Amino acid sequence: MGELSPLARSILSPLCGRYTLSVPLSNLVDSFDVRPPEFEYPPRFNIAPTQDAPVIAQDQDGRRMGLLRWGLVPSWAKDPAMGSRLINARSETVSEKSAFRRAFHRRRCLVPADGFFEWKKGGGEGDTKDPKTPFWIHLDGREPFVMAGLWEKWDPGGSAPLYTFTILTTEAAPSIREIHPRMPVILPVGARDRWLDPDAAPGDLLTLLRPFGEGIRAYPVSTQVNSPRNDLPECIEPV
Repeated sequence: MGELSPLARSILSPLCGRYTLSVPLSNLVDSFDVRPPEFEYPPRFNIAPTQDAPVIAQDQDGRRMGLLRWGLVPSWAKDPAMGSRLINARSETVSEKSAFRRAFHRRRCLVPADGFFEWKKGGGEGDTKDPKTPFWIHLDGREPFVMAGLWEKWDPGGSAPLYTFTILTTEAAPSIREIHPRMPVILPVGARDRWLDPDAAPGDLLTLLRPFGEGIRAYPVSTQVNSPRNDLPECIEPV
């Protein structure tokens, strides 16, 4: 059997490998007090690794929203393809791993979403090779939320720099643990400013990286979400 693609590995490994962002960007501008972006972004129902997505970051120029590629490429990387293996960072080791350590201290971001997908073993929709059932996981009322992220700038010289991000993960909340043992770190509203604060102490930041279990809902969806080519509202319809 040939080697699995990065996108296939994102489904089969214990990671957050797909998410959704279907709310208008104008909602995010109001929620996060950022300038209106200079880019358009249609409703997305199946955001996959290596694709561009909006993130919110803060530095000496203030807080702003930009489009970054999902899959962190450290500044020291020799090949940007490394990003396909770094779509997630485990919160338990993020302050120690060389790929994430500098970004954790200096380049944190918020990743807006209104849901994410996880795959539960067993009961796949007529697929004997991969008997896994995808679930769409969201908050009550399908309210938008933010996931804790890190971003990096990869500048090889001679071409435009590449801006990328990764999503932090933690243990799953009890209400969805039977679906998957991991989930993205969802930051409560009161923790967002602390996560972006450039002067925040690492110890304080680590206390934010815990399971979020308030008002989480989940239901099974069609396996058409398995393919990143399918980016339709049907990806989040219950089956």
